[in-house]
Amino acid sequence: MGYTLVFIPDAVEDYKALDGSIRPAINKKLAELEANPFLGERLGNKFNIDLTGFFKLYAHGKKYRIVYRLLTPETIEVIEVCGIGKREKEEIYRTIGRRLGKAPRHDDTIERL
Repeated sequence: MGYTLVFIPDAVEDYKALDGSIRPAINKKLAELEANPFLGERLGNKFNIDLTGFFKLYAHGKKYRIVYRLLTPETIEVIEVCGIGKREKEEIYRTIGRRLGKAPRHDDTIERL
């Protein structure tokens, strides 16, 4: 069963900013995620940022992470991608922390790639 992947607007910008050589690896992981929403590892508290309910998925030789959450965990219909970023210095977790306050609810407009 395939699930629906949606991207918050900032995550769309993350994707567009990726180098063309990295996109195929990201696309492959996104396709795998679409087939299995539990592919990633659960996140908790990272650098005093509460990321409970979020998952991380490694891509491109563990140099990039895709951070996502399940919008309807009871029935898992939609997987919301909240960010795609570099692993170095845990940059992606800080980015997601900044976005938490402005991430759209599941009934707001969200984009698909």
